[in-house]
Amino acid sequence: MNENEDIKSMFSRFTNIINALQALDKTYSNSEMLRKILRCLPRSWMPKVTAIEEAKNLNVLPLEDLLGSLMTHELSMQKKDDDEEKEEEEEEDSCFKIVPNRRFRGR
Repeated sequence: MNENEDIKSMFSRFTNIINALQALDKTYSNSEMLRKILRCLPRSWMPKVTAIEEAKNLNVLPLEDLLGSLMTHELSMQKKDDDEEKEEEEEEDSCFKIVPNRRFRGR
């Protein structure tokens, strides 16, 4: 998976590669495809990869279910990033509040 690539486009690229390999008589089982997808995810996805490997039986998990789970996780990561950016902007805005300077009051 490329650094700024989303799950949907990564999955589409993966499907194109698998289809091309099938045309050359190279086939992969469902569990092999699942493991290849999980293995190519970036380091920031490792907690999710571990959770999927431990909670689900990769021998019977449909490829579409994995895709749905990864897309849901991607959306939650994007929402978290957006929330953090919004908080940072609010912090920056609060740094520029006008505070009266008592030193220069009229005597």
